[in-house]
Amino acid sequence: MPPQPLSPGGQPLADFGSRLLAYLLDGLIVGGAAMVVALPVFFIVFFSMLDTTAEAPETGAFIGRILLLEVGLLAVLLVGHYFYYVEMIYRSGQTVGKKVAKVRVVPIDPSVRMTRGIAAKRFLAHIVAGTVIPFYSYLDGFWQLWDKPYLQTLHDKFAQTVVVKVSP
Repeated sequence: MPPQPLSPGGQPLADFGSRLLAYLLDGLIVGGAAMVVALPVFFIVFFSMLDTTAEAPETGAFIGRILLLEVGLLAVLLVGHYFYYVEMIYRSGQTVGKKVAKVRVVPIDPSVRMTRGIAAKRFLAHIVAGTVIPFYSYLDGFWQLWDKPYLQTLHDKFAQTVVVKVSP
């Protein structure tokens, strides 16, 4: 059996399964919160436009309202994602999913403390690149399977972080 890979600080690195579990749990939490915000807004706007006594709304006005709604929701969800991922990583190194999976994000340099800037850099590399570059999210997530020696994803490399196991 090969030796357990360690971070530069001597902590055992998180394995792919633990990181995947954390990612899926965080996705459920953030996705659930997004639905709680988005569905009521959608239904309020949709039913307010659905006036059975009035004539059909002008197409341009209808599309304009829907686009405005989507831009507003995107802004709210982006801020929510920021607070969930950046602030939680900055404060404790863990999101709820990472706590359940018993993993933590730490700077690769053990002499450096986690900063909001490091956490934001990690978030931006994951979210922005994943939105702009096709299939980036898959490449980013699977990168840790062949990365040596620290099992980093691409957003870990960009932010100079590693994910380590947390002692029980």
